[in-house]
Amino acid sequence: MHAVPADLSTAHGVQTLADYLSEHESRIHALFNNAAVNWGAPLETFPDSAWDKVLSVNVKGVFTLTQALLPLLKTGSTLDDPARVINTGSVDGLRAPAPGFNNFSYSASKAAVHMLTRQLAATLAPDILVNAVAPGLFESKVTAGILSLGTDVAAEQIPLKRIGRPEDMAGIAVVLTTPASSYITGAVIPVDGGILTTG
Repeated sequence: MHAVPADLSTAHGVQTLADYLSEHESRIHALFNNAAVNWGAPLETFPDSAWDKVLSVNVKGVFTLTQALLPLLKTGSTLDDPARVINTGSVDGLRAPAPGFNNFSYSASKAAVHMLTRQLAATLAPDILVNAVAPGLFESKVTAGILSLGTDVAAEQIPLKRIGRPEDMAGIAVVLTTPASSYITGAVIPVDGGILTTG
């Protein structure tokens, strides 16, 4: 396993990562677009810079990295087991966040990721399958503010009465990268403990 520092909000960062992978790999079977940033501020003071930063990483980064890695993905694809692109969306891109969360650019960016997933799926079929996972509440830097109120408090708002665990995301990731999902493309799959059932 190797870590390659790259700012995916910039063309240079995307190219740095793509060049590294091209030098070390002859093919890629699965690309997980998981980089994300968030920004919270009241509506009246929400800055333009928040839109630029969040959309550059969360949406443009997904598009440009997928674009840059198309040759490796196509080489890693077969008729029976196409290559995969899996994008990380969010339940906040499927329903409006509760009042007070003030993550305007984040929720809009995740809705854009879901639509981009569908469009890429239609464009890249049948060679590459493109799906998105829409997580609910998991422990991460993005959710640190919410969880600072207490995990138990947050879990009370979730039908399954707990926040997500790493294995919850691992399970869907495994399915989406194996032949078990070879007939699924353009899907946005919630992994949210039932949050979307509440309205």
